[in-house]
Order: sequence, then structure tokens, then C-alpha cells
Amino acid sequence: MLKLTYTEFGLHLERVSTSLEALVAQHVVLALRLGCTLHVESSRAAFLISAQAPGLVNLERLVRLMQNAPSTDPQSTIALALVDPEFVEISLQGSWIAASADAEEGMFVTALADQVEFFVYKLWQVTQAKTVCNS
Repeated sequence: MLKLTYTEFGLHLERVSTSLEALVAQHVVLALRLGCTLHVESSRAAFLISAQAPGLVNLERLVRLMQNAPSTDPQSTIALALVDPEFVEISLQGSWIAASADAEEGMFVTALADQVEFFVYKLWQVTQAKTVCNS
């Protein structure tokens, strides 16, 4: 599963082995113990990566294969779109978990095929490494 965490400092992406149900249950228990509210809804998230990122061709190929194959889980989808010559947008269907419906900080989770998650995560890492080096 991929977990995107949105904070005031930016976006962080990681792969986690926990199921969506277990992750939500953990957050519900934590919110109950802290006396906080918790909002969970089906949603979409998107982020940009470099159009020249190594391995992007592999992800594009996998996404095309997924789009042509019968879907086993229509809630977990991925789409790629060329934004301009420099950037590609990766758009994901999943679940938004936050303190309220209009919160700007929270967590977005989605489960995709293992290979797709692997390539998305690796592309994210490469993009972040270049951003840090170029800063």
C-alpha cells in the first residue's frame, strides 16, 4: 500500500505493508483515545514527477497493461498525465484520512499492484533525491 502524508512542510510518500482496514482501525482507536475527530473518505490524490525520471517508461507500460486488463478493484486506480514537457502527474484513487473533511493536512492511502507501487515509490525517491541535490 502507498501512503502519502500531507503536512505543512510538504508531501511524503512511503510504502507500507499494513492493509487499509488495519491502518484505519489503528487511527480510529488513536483518535478515540485522544478524543479527536477522524474523517475518512474515498478520494483522489495527485503529485508531479519529472518527465525524465528514470523508470517512468516502466510505470507507463504497467499502467497501460492495467487499463487494458479487467480490474479487480476499481477503487484503486492510477492515471498518468503529461502536464508539460518537464512534468508528469501521477493521480491515484484511494482514501483520505484527516481530522476533518476540509483539512489540508492528513494521510492518503491506496493499494495498487505490487509492481506499480514499487515503480511509483522508486520514481518518488528519485525525484526527491534530485530535489534535495538541486536545492
